[in-house]
Amino acid sequence: MSMIVSAKSRRGERAAPPREPLVAQRLSDRLAARIAAQIDSGALNPGDRLPTEQRLAEAHGVSRTVVREAVHQLRSQGLVRSRQGSGVFVTAPPAHRALAFDPKLLDSMEAVVQMVELRSVLEGEMAALAARRATRRQLAQIRQALAAIDAAIDDGELGVDQDLAFHRAIGEATGNPQFVLLLRILEDYVRDAMTVTKGYESMRADFMEHVRHEHRAIVAAIAARDEAAARRAAIDHHANGRDRLVLSGVIKRPSARGWRA
Repeated sequence: MSMIVSAKSRRGERAAPPREPLVAQRLSDRLAARIAAQIDSGALNPGDRLPTEQRLAEAHGVSRTVVREAVHQLRSQGLVRSRQGSGVFVTAPPAHRALAFDPKLLDSMEAVVQMVELRSVLEGEMAALAARRATRRQLAQIRQALAAIDAAIDDGELGVDQDLAFHRAIGEATGNPQFVLLLRILEDYVRDAMTVTKGYESMRADFMEHVRHEHRAIVAAIAARDEAAARRAAIDHHANGRDRLVLSGVIKRPSARGWRA
């Protein structure tokens, strides 16, 4: 991701860069989206054969591995199919297409903030439902996930994976598996957006303490079975995250049209 910061942790250590597989995945996402757009626009029609791996790689400036990953995505979406010994062909449009997000989603700080807003809506309701439905075992898992975030930060890490696990635990506590499914669909995008926001937050000890307090407030409200407080705590957490980006000088206060970098 182009604008991920090379932030330092409170211990003065440089945050670990994103793992290479994520970068490769984004390239394949973008190539798959580009080909899908050609199919949607009619530039590629049902029955048309895609260029060979080598030609696609040369045309788009990527490796053949990226091409294979992109074609795999298109196959999983039902947009193309392989014919043994003949190549890959565009299929007739499927009646239903799986939910997918634009791979260019996180190409700007404005888009990162848009993802924060989306999470605010989703995770506010998740927290409220978790407050109503969480079992004792699920509450224990949420607390364990929260402790894992604290441990990672104390070790000088950003704690992105642990933060994702924390929100997954809340999603599981809703008792609605569709929330968990949606989180999985969003996870790669959320991971990148979270890496950006946590990177800036890690530059200030007071920001890190605020985030810790906000997480604890969400857990306390869920444990207290207070749906309204849980919803408010989750929404406030994301609103405060936007404010921290403003205070960091990364984005400006929103106009009537929304947030701007």
